[in-house]
Amino acid sequence: MNKQVHVQDLGLKDYKETWDFQETLFQKTVDLKIKNRREDSEHETPNHFLFVEHPHVYTLGKSGDMSNLLVDEQQLAEKQAKFYKINRGGDITYHGPGQIVGYPILDLNNFFTDIHKYLRLLEEMVILTLSEYGLKAERSKGETGVWLDVGTPFARKICAMGVRASRWVTMHGFALNVNTDLGYFDLMIPCGIKDKAVTSLNVELGQKEVDVTKVKRKLLNHFEVLFEAEIMKEKTSA
Repeated sequence: MNKQVHVQDLGLKDYKETWDFQETLFQKTVDLKIKNRREDSEHETPNHFLFVEHPHVYTLGKSGDMSNLLVDEQQLAEKQAKFYKINRGGDITYHGPGQIVGYPILDLNNFFTDIHKYLRLLEEMVILTLSEYGLKAERSKGETGVWLDVGTPFARKICAMGVRASRWVTMHGFALNVNTDLGYFDLMIPCGIKDKAVTSLNVELGQKEVDVTKVKRKLLNHFEVLFEAEIMKEKTSA
């Protein structure tokens, strides 16, 4: 099993360009798995982890409800935001500057073949990272992602998640609000959940800005331990 994970930080990059790049990496891995099976060979499949920051964009998952986007095309344009229907699970999500988006493109045959466990470990990675900032983050029953003050009237989401998997290869991932403009969440019903708020790390810490590079480093450290992975950092971007 190949547990090396190649990490790339793509910086600020258009959502559609990044989606296309994800699809390319994803398809190469799936194709190699098919070839291995057809030829009874054992070529190692690669694992990737992309960090990226997107310009303002709303994405709607396969099971999403279009009515959860509360603005029309003209209003989106006025907010300099884009909108895409995509092939991950979950409902509507916002991505924008100040948010850490992570896309692990892993062959789970290299780790474990359990999507439920995969999602729980991604959540745990975020929970452990936030604990380093003194925040008690948790899971909310029946709601994928990471939350604060679960079970109280003040429950609020700090990290959204939505993944796709085929032949045990994953794509899409998580979006952690760090220095995010939370006003953009007012233009939608986040993840289709009407009665809970959204927050970000800088708001919770009472800081104008949190060092995003340090947060990424902490996330990777926990990812490496939880997935028993070997992180291989790459300087090149897509």
